[in-house]
Amino acid sequence: MPENASQVTAGTPAVVGVPRAERDTRARVARLILENGPVAASALGERLGLTPAAVRRHLDALLADGMIEVEVKRTRPAATRGRGRPAKLFAITDRGRNTFVHAYDDLAANALKFLAEAAGPEAVAEFARRQLAGLENRYGPGLRALPPEQRVKALVEALSAEGYAASASKAPHVLGGIQLCQHHCPVAHVAARFPQLCEAETEAFARMLDTPVQRLATIAHGDGVCTTHVSPVKAGINEESGGISL
Repeated sequence: MPENASQVTAGTPAVVGVPRAERDTRARVARLILENGPVAASALGERLGLTPAAVRRHLDALLADGMIEVEVKRTRPAATRGRGRPAKLFAITDRGRNTFVHAYDDLAANALKFLAEAAGPEAVAEFARRQLAGLENRYGPGLRALPPEQRVKALVEALSAEGYAASASKAPHVLGGIQLCQHHCPVAHVAARFPQLCEAETEAFARMLDTPVQRLATIAHGDGVCTTHVSPVKAGINEESGGISL
């Protein structure tokens, strides 16, 4: 992955006549949806200190621009909700995600294409591993020095600092473990053509956490979030006793 992956600029399409402060707030709304979505309007208002009317104004504008979309979620059976409407959640769209851009996508893709043609796919894989070595060298020793139950949280903080808008939660299936999510991928367009980037990242996570991991979904392949399952099998990680620290 690029060494400057954290240097990501975010924004919404410039609109003539919209004050700068309004555009900046709208960009903050979009980024919160990127990092935390799908999310309710009330949660956005609380995080940003905005009135319900102000939140609706920004959400309406982002919807009109195609930056976000509405997801409807029922949190309880319809019979118990009375006449209330299902909860509305807001999620980022591909167009919205693309506004959180980094430079040189085309240059990077063309360079990797040349490398693959000149030296073969394994050369691309080796390039990806070397790029991830920077991230691993910066954070790996510190992560491995921590107790196992603290490593995922530390990795989430490291990835967020690098621009990946990471989060973690207990895995929602019987296998247990942790679900590590990256809500933003600065190299998604390049990784869509060269999956070796995602594979090298997954390998690096396993080494830094010193436990098996499995990539379940990627933004590069059209999923909304990059999702990695972190195995609980490492000694010292015991979910039933509350041993995982998030």
